[in-house]
Amino acid sequence: MFSKEESALLRKEFWTSFGKSFPRKWLLYNTQIKDFNFKFVANKSEAMVCLDIESFDKTKNELLFEQVLELKNNLIEDYLPDAIFDELYPLESGKIIHRIYVKYNGEFNIHNKNTWQGVYLFFNEAMHQFEEFYEDFEDFIKRAIY
Repeated sequence: MFSKEESALLRKEFWTSFGKSFPRKWLLYNTQIKDFNFKFVANKSEAMVCLDIESFDKTKNELLFEQVLELKNNLIEDYLPDAIFDELYPLESGKIIHRIYVKYNGEFNIHNKNTWQGVYLFFNEAMHQFEEFYEDFEDFIKRAIY
């Protein structure tokens, strides 16, 4: 068992090590669509790469999610075959968002450094595929709200 401080240090080391292993600028929050973001998620037992739609404007959320849903076949066939579309994804905070994501299927625990490298490779490839998808369909997605 790890203390809070030890756990926080390990999480920080995990992300710092990832950044050093794959030093590049990710798209993440720079989609030019407010509250439409790509994220890396890693916790005690799972890792995933996500596209989160989480505006307080429910209509905007619905429009964006529906627009991405129209591209579901493209995303699955050409970029991320294991993508999961979750219309009502609950965050730990209790907030419900729309999330499209891929999960790491290997063994992972953020407290076990021996499991990190596989996740880093997964993060790099999955986020690259999400970014390619967004680059290819950005104009179509933005049509939902502009």
